[in-house]
Order: sequence, then C-alpha cells, then structure tokens
Amino acid sequence: MERVGVIGAGVMGTGIAQLMAQSGLSVVLQDLAPGAAERARNAALEQVGRAEGKGRLPAGTADRAAQALTVVGDVAGMAGCDLVVEAVAERLDVKRDLFARLDGVVNPDAVLATNTSALSVTAIAAGSRRPERVAGLHFFNPVPLMRVVEVVSGLRTAPTVADTLVDLCARVGHTAIRCADSPGFVINHIGRAYSTEALRLVQERVADPADIDAVLRDGAGFRMGPFELFDLTGLDVSFAVMEEVYRGFYEEPRVRPTPLPRARVAAGLLGRKTGAGFYRYEDGRRIEPAEPAWDDAELRPIWAAPGSACDPGPLLRSLSDAGVPIDDGERPGTGSVLLVAPLGEDATSAALRLGLDPERTVAVDLMLPPVRRAVLMPTPATEPGALAAAAAAMRRAGLAVTVLSDGPGFVVQRVLAAIVNLACEVAQQELASPADIDRAIELGLGYPCGPLAWGDRIGTGRVMMVLRALHDLTGDPRYRPSPWLRRRAALGLPLGAPARRTA
Repeated sequence: MERVGVIGAGVMGTGIAQLMAQSGLSVVLQDLAPGAAERARNAALEQVGRAEGKGRLPAGTADRAAQALTVVGDVAGMAGCDLVVEAVAERLDVKRDLFARLDGVVNPDAVLATNTSALSVTAIAAGSRRPERVAGLHFFNPVPLMRVVEVVSGLRTAPTVADTLVDLCARVGHTAIRCADSPGFVINHIGRAYSTEALRLVQERVADPADIDAVLRDGAGFRMGPFELFDLTGLDVSFAVMEEVYRGFYEEPRVRPTPLPRARVAAGLLGRKTGAGFYRYEDGRRIEPAEPAWDDAELRPIWAAPGSACDPGPLLRSLSDAGVPIDDGERPGTGSVLLVAPLGEDATSAALRLGLDPERTVAVDLMLPPVRRAVLMPTPATEPGALAAAAAAMRRAGLAVTVLSDGPGFVVQRVLAAIVNLACEVAQQELASPADIDRAIELGLGYPCGPLAWGDRIGTGRVMMVLRALHDLTGDPRYRPSPWLRRRAALGLPLGAPARRTA
C-alpha cells in the first residue's frame, strides 16, 4: 500500500493526511469546499515542519512530505489509490453516496475506509457495490499524536482488508485495535462507564463535580476527572456520544446517561469554550473550589469495626504513627469514632449490618490504599463531631479529605466497578479481544491501567461484591454483573482469559 487518498479536509482529514505523508506514503487530499484542501495541506506541512524542528521527526521529513502530499479537485483524483479514507460529515447518506461514487473511480482491489466515530460501518459499506473492501479506520484527535486506531470490520468486511489496515497502522507508528462494528466501537463504548457513573453520583447528590474529580485523580490515578474532561472537550460533544451509544444499544442500562447534561447543554454550560461548565473560568483559568481544612477539629479515638470488607490495619497504623489515638478494645469506648470500610454498601447499611451506633459511624473507602486522599462517608445520623474527628485524624496522617453524602459504593468503587463490568461485557460480546480492550483504553483514554487488568488487580471477587451491593441497594440493572466477570470470578480465572471453544 503506497498511495492513500483522503477525502475531507477538516481537522481529522488534515491529521490523517499529515500522518500518512510524514510516514512516507504518497497522499492525495480532496474536499468539496473551494480552497479547503489547499489550506489543509499547508497546515499539515506546517505541523510536520514543527515536529521536525523539535526533533520528533527525522531530518528531511518535511521536504519529503511536501513532495508526497498533493491536492486534487474532485473524487476522480482518487484513481490509482490503494486506500481511500473518508473523513466527511457524520451523515450516513453522505458517506454512502461517496462510496458509491468511489466504486467507479478506484481499482477493484482498493480498500475504502471510513473514519466514522458514530455510524455503522456495515451501513456505510452498503453504499458500495463491493462492501467486502470497506472497513472502519477510526483515528482520534490529534491524529499524529493519538497513536491508537480502531480497525472496524463490518459484517461483510473481508478479513484480508482488516489485516491490510492493521499492517498500515503499524507502518505509520500507530497501534491498531481490531473491533467489531457496534455503537461506539470499543473506546467510546467503554468510556461511557467513567462519564455516566460520575454523572449518576452528582444526580444522587453523593458528591459535587469537583470532589468527584479530586477523588478519581488522587484515589485511582486518572489524569483528569470526568467533569474536567467534560469541560475540556465540550459537554455538547460528550453528551452527543453518550446518547448515540445509549440509543445504539437499545437503551442498555450500563451506558445510560442522566438528565443532567441535557439541561446544562440547553443552558450553554459547555465548558471552557463558553467560559462556564462544571467549573467557573476566569481568563481561561479554571477556578478551583476551596477544600475544608478540618485541622482544627478535636481528635477522638478511632475504633475500627471488625467484619469490615476491607482491612483497616494499614490505615490505623498510619494514624497511630501520626499521633492519632487508636481504640483497640473489643468494643468501642463511649467517645470513640466508629470506622467501617465497606465494599459497595453505604454507611447506613454497614452500620446496621455490624450493629454499630450510626451516630458515631463513619465509613472510609479502603478498596484502594489511600495514598493521597481519604474519602469519608457519614450516615445521615452521624453527629458532626464524630465526622470532624475522623476527618481531622486523616489530615493528621497527611491525607487530603473528601466527605461524601451517604450512598452505596463511594466514588472510586462505583466508577472502577462500572468500567471493569462494561469492559467485561465488551469481551463477552466479542466486540474486541481482551488484550485489545486493555490496549485500547490505555492508549485511547489514558487510563492508568487497562480495565480487565485493573479488575484483576482489584480482585474480581471484590468487583463482584461492589456490583452486587449496588444492584441490591439500588435495584438498578445498570449494576448487573457481566457473565464474563461473574464466571471468571467464580472460577478464579483472570479477566483477560479468552473463552475456550472446542473444534
């Protein structure tokens, strides 16, 4: 494959043309708008020149790209291309019509690829007389820097076509993720767990957006919290993807959005581009809300309840080392704060299950070790002094503190369980291989770990505990465990273990 055509000179088409040209391929670029392709060519070559100047590309790349990237006036200029990639408007009729016209232009063995992020590759391919040569080639913005591509096989895509595109991705320095044709493919599909679970936490008044972002950054290692991400990409863009995936899966509860973003989009609270979103902005700078100090609260002895789902031992040792009094009696003293560490439960359920005084009970999330931030959850009956004492103890140990309203599963537990569960369902439906699922999410979304590997690291039994508690306490089918997760947890198999089939 040596000659590539790109149709559509918007942001994505420009990036695709740049990537192909700087990788040594001959590229022809076309757009219907007068002058658009020429402007895109100039912009692409400028970016190549900058990358070369910074040492990111070998010397001479810019000159070679300038020779390789040319502009043509119409679709007829795609003749002789081995591959044509369309990056035109996200409209099924437009893409089908384009592929029908390309049938009469390109060679019979040429590959036709769509960069769609939302439409069915199978439906687009139906516009061609040879749908077996049509596949999805879904790049991410910015194309030269986002080194992951979803290679999407429609129902009639020939296996050799997908193989050819995978090889091309490797040639241009990108990682190909093979996936089946389904709403959102892999990356946008699994990404819905992070965003929609965070929105549910806000809707349920468990926490506000800034607190959720801080907890997920400090407690789980995400680069950006979901509400920071909404504000960066634009809530209108993110909400459109949410609705598309939800409708595409016929209202599957695991990807269900909440009403909150619809109202905020209508109000124009889209994020940075409108100057207001989930955060306020002044001169383009995000205004961070202040966090309560808790440092002046009176310290009281901390008693950890036996029978908690997570081991409080390491936290108690840290508190003791910091000078916090620890009540190690079999039963708590009258002035002690009662600490519980549940999985999936709310503080109220944990207190009642363990037979504790709810006025002195405070739950702490210990599913992952609190390295930077402690997340506390009182019951509705917890007296303020007990909560303040628990927060002051955490601050004495050098931890930031976030206090949630009572709700099942804290923040990290809920969000991680939702991500792992949705990734398991993608594996169950064989929309991608387990290895490709983890690679796709690490590269495409920048998560600290692939979701299946993350589930193994947390422990599949613990993920199941969180999901079952959430399902029991809410009654929401959103939290029903995927069969992939349930079976591997029961058998003690890693989540990346593929299904075995007899011949």
